[in-house]
Order: sequence, then C-alpha cells, then structure tokens
Amino acid sequence: MNDEESREGTLRCVDCGTQNCKFKTRTYPPFCATTHLDEEDWQWALERYEEARNHEIMVASAEVEFEGYCQLTRVEEIMKFARKINARKIGIAHCIGLVREARIFARILKANGFEPCTIICKVGGKAKSAIGIPKECEQIGAAMCNPILQARLLNRAKTDLNVAVGLCVGHDSLFYKYSDAYVTTLITKDRVTGHNPAAALYTAESYYRRKLNLTDK
Repeated sequence: MNDEESREGTLRCVDCGTQNCKFKTRTYPPFCATTHLDEEDWQWALERYEEARNHEIMVASAEVEFEGYCQLTRVEEIMKFARKINARKIGIAHCIGLVREARIFARILKANGFEPCTIICKVGGKAKSAIGIPKECEQIGAAMCNPILQARLLNRAKTDLNVAVGLCVGHDSLFYKYSDAYVTTLITKDRVTGHNPAAALYTAESYYRRKLNLTDK
C-alpha cells in the first residue's frame, strides 16, 4: 500500500482485516478511519445521539437487536421496534409490483394492534414524460413513480414510522429525504434475484463474476 492509499481521510473500511473498532484488541491498519477520526466529527455525532428522539431510536434499535438476534424475522423486528418507540400509525410506501407483499404486511400490522397507512408508488397517475423523463422510459410502464408525493401524503397522515416496501433505486432515496417520520426498509426490490440483492454479492466471484465485471485482467 502506498502513501496515497493510506492517507488520512480515505474511507476504506472494507479493506480492513481486523475490525479493531469493534474488538479493540488488535492493531489498526494505516488507513483506519477510527485512528484518523477528527474529534470534532466524533463530538458532533455524540451530540446528535443525545437528542431525545435520536437517543430513543438508538436504544430501541440496540434492544431489538439484542432481544431478537437470529430469532425474529424483519417483520417481527419492525413491530418490536415500533412498540419501543411508541409508534402506532405505520406508513407503508410500496411499489405497485409488491402490492401483495404490502397488503400482507398491512394485515399483519393491523392484527398486532397497529394502524397501517399504505400509499402506492404510482399515486397521482401521471405519465413519466409529464415531468421530463424520456418518453422511451414509458415502454416499461407509462405512469411515473411518485416517491415525493408518497412521503407528503404519509406526512399529512402523521405516521409515527414509515416502512419502504420495494421502492425503486433512487425513488427510495427521495422518499427517505422527504419523509418526516423515521424510515426503515422491509423489502429492497431486486426483480432478478427475487428481492434478495445480496445474492448478487454471494455469487459475484462465481456465477455473476463476468456480469459484475470482476473478471481477472
């Protein structure tokens, strides 16, 4: 590794073989973000965690992980987390292609004492070209996805927690940005892998090696 690669400010945690930030029993690599951490950044983060709602979220998250580790499904974890932060009204922002999954999730929430509020991605029924999306994109569906409006409508419903169910890459980013409530994700859409995007990583050095451009050069 040269000086350029190990310089301060380079974020390369995937190249670390020690994870010393977790165990604190081994040496740190020269490019470690922890050893190059600016105290001001650390203090800034700590101050944010001291904010009442952020602190509540962090404690609840840790408790859910501890109490349900390798035992609870993500559906169960979301409900357990919601109870811990006193979230009763749960928004579901879902893809039209996963309406069945969203419907089942809403039924589960209702059966467990929550109030689900669901809003589909195509709400508004506007053509993609209406906002300047290339007309050719309408070949796989004329109606635009509307993540900003999804967020606005759930904000208006005053949901306590929002759950993303299969929103497209990028559309989810806009939904997260405009949601007033905290957001967690139940399903990450990946039509090719049956909504299991990690499958591409698990096969990146075998079946998907060429597809993901990891061939030896």
